[in-house]
Amino acid sequence: MANTSSAKKATRVSARRASINKNRLSRVRGTVKKVEEAIAGGKKSDAEAALKAATPEVMRGAQKGVMHKNAASRKVSRLTLRVRAMQG
Repeated sequence: MANTSSAKKATRVSARRASINKNRLSRVRGTVKKVEEAIAGGKKSDAEAALKAATPEVMRGAQKGVMHKNAASRKVSRLTLRVRAMQG
């Protein structure tokens, strides 16, 4: 357990940041899941709309540090390829 006031504050800050990052990562995963569900559903227009909403969310996650920037770029790239490959 933290003894000094600065260590106690660091614990509070760490908990607050962890909560924010958990929320951000959840939003990223949720938007990606919507794209994947739209792809599985087979409607290209829905998938494109979901991808358009997910792309800035994923890149924001990378910018805020909840995921690596290369991982975010890779995720967006692969989702885009899958959406473009859809028929209809």
